[in-house]
Amino acid sequence: MVEMAEVMEMETTPVGNNNELVVVTHETPPESQPETQPKRRKKKSMVWEYFTIEHVSAGCRRACCKRCKQSFAYSTGSKVAGTSHLKRHIAKGTCPAIRRDQDNNHLTTPYTPRVGGSEPRKRRYRSPSSPFIPFDQDRCRHEIARMIIMHEYPLHMVEHPGFIAFVQNLQPRFDNISFNTVQGDCVATYLREKQSVMKFIEGIPGRVCLTLDMWTSKQTLGYVFITGHFIDFEWKLQRRVLNFIMEPYPDSDSALCHAVAACLSDWSLEGKLFSLTFNHPTREAGLENLRPLLCTKNPLILNGQLLIGNCIARTLSSMAKDVLGAGQEIIKKIRDSVKYMKTSESHEEKFVQVKNQLQVPSEKTLNLDYQTQWNTTYQMLAAATELKEVFNCLNTSDPDYKLAPSMEDWKVAETLCTFLKPIFDAASILTSTNNPTAITFFHEAWKIHADLGRSITNEDPFISNLAKSMQEKIDKYWRDCSLILAIAVVVDPRFKMKLVEFSFTKIFGEDAPTYIKVVDDGIHELFLEYVALPLPLTPTYAEEGNVGNGKADDSHQGNLLSDQGLSDFDVYIMETSGQQMKSELDQYLDESLLPRVQEFDVLGWWKLNKIKYPTLSKMARDILSIPVSAAAPDSVFDITIKQLDEYRSSLRPETVEALICAKDWLHYGSEVSSNALIKMEF
Repeated sequence: MVEMAEVMEMETTPVGNNNELVVVTHETPPESQPETQPKRRKKKSMVWEYFTIEHVSAGCRRACCKRCKQSFAYSTGSKVAGTSHLKRHIAKGTCPAIRRDQDNNHLTTPYTPRVGGSEPRKRRYRSPSSPFIPFDQDRCRHEIARMIIMHEYPLHMVEHPGFIAFVQNLQPRFDNISFNTVQGDCVATYLREKQSVMKFIEGIPGRVCLTLDMWTSKQTLGYVFITGHFIDFEWKLQRRVLNFIMEPYPDSDSALCHAVAACLSDWSLEGKLFSLTFNHPTREAGLENLRPLLCTKNPLILNGQLLIGNCIARTLSSMAKDVLGAGQEIIKKIRDSVKYMKTSESHEEKFVQVKNQLQVPSEKTLNLDYQTQWNTTYQMLAAATELKEVFNCLNTSDPDYKLAPSMEDWKVAETLCTFLKPIFDAASILTSTNNPTAITFFHEAWKIHADLGRSITNEDPFISNLAKSMQEKIDKYWRDCSLILAIAVVVDPRFKMKLVEFSFTKIFGEDAPTYIKVVDDGIHELFLEYVALPLPLTPTYAEEGNVGNGKADDSHQGNLLSDQGLSDFDVYIMETSGQQMKSELDQYLDESLLPRVQEFDVLGWWKLNKIKYPTLSKMARDILSIPVSAAAPDSVFDITIKQLDEYRSSLRPETVEALICAKDWLHYGSEVSSNALIKMEF
């Protein structure tokens, strides 16, 4: 390359206090050079529209911003600093002059979007921290569908003018999509995630328990919300929403039967269903329709006694409804007093002033309740009763307050809180992040049952009558579910049969031995059914070793121990040593109880002991997966049946199911990743 002489301009600039003169040279832009000079290669970077190069000393050049006059290192000798730091100065808002101009433009100049591509294309800068990402229309559609599913946005939002304007300014190359297109994208996302969930469920070693929650809509259509509960290979309790099925006649005796049949067929669960828990009052005729279906689709586990179970959340809500109904007039008085205080800042200030004067120690916060969720009413009553002295004295500083309940009213309110507290504590367990097991609610159910039994004998007719009404509800739950709850307690090595014997003695008195024998016979009968299951389900090697790669060992030892080699060996062991050896179950029950540690992981214990108890551990895994509640955590305290909103009711049933199920699956993440994009159009 031929070297070209640089044309320089010279000027003197005073520097420092001594007014010494330093010679500063400025490059003359290539355009101003004489035509006789050879053409010099043009600097390509656009930063030179904002900077000039100053020669400070021999071999040292600095870049000076034309706007703010700040100078930056450019080159020293043969080392060139590059232009990245100059780009940041003008593009990141560091230059005060450029930033000031931008602020003025925002204040004085209205924004005018580019129309028809007439605005000149601007060069964009990339820094190493933000690499260039090519635009992908399909990926953008996929992410919009995920956003709509995860946040329950309306599908029609893609046609809203505000959304269209936002997207066009964000990425002008994005092609607008219609309602039908995004509906197809959401269903495609659902189908893709469903493939992953199906593979996950197909590989679980045990059985699946289902919960059924009936929703309604303003169109009187019913929707059955079906969730599957199971324990995976790592002995972790899992749950997945499986279906959201529309039932035109939700009150018919065949509604639940149809929904369960559809779910079993859809997910290939015939033969793997272990129990059903429903959240909808079902007539006996409906249950009779359900039982034959389940018996034909599944091995008859314990004569079908584990296949039907009531939801504990609905039982507790029904009991709370009885309490609130018994004191509704007094509750209204207290609600009006709280409303008077909370709806005016001056009223609340006077309330706090009186509280401080009386030195009431309560730290509870008063809030108005939501009358569709009974826990908020309980919390309002509990806080108000602690502050009753403040309400009683409030009229002295606020003559407008004339709503104070009487002392008798406060006494009744305290009685209501006494009844509500144990069921509130029990229901609160269902809202925890950890999935509550039947073991927990065995203790909660019999404790509530025992408390109500004592309250029935109270001399106060209000207390005794209310206790009788509540006990009818817990009695029905106990009759339907005590066997399931008790068997779950038996497989907890901290309790086994001992807690069953203790609690049944408290509840049933002299009749306790009869009920204890029912549990003991039931657990032994269930164990024998697991022993009689096909051998591929029972040996430990079906679960050990082959999980990681899904392939059997091809070694000689693997062939020897496979089902082909010794298929009847387990049966022979049972037949020849049944008289001399105890079963796994009896060995387990005869061993000492483990210490009652608060943070005990019962599933982790069975994982560690599955080799010692190969058959019993499989039975325990299925028992411990039985859910006690069909209600979602945010619906545990609902008094009314959950209702599908008006917008989703207007969508196709298939689309509603896709939106609800996919939201749950995206929350957990795909167990099996898939990059294949499924496109659907309606």
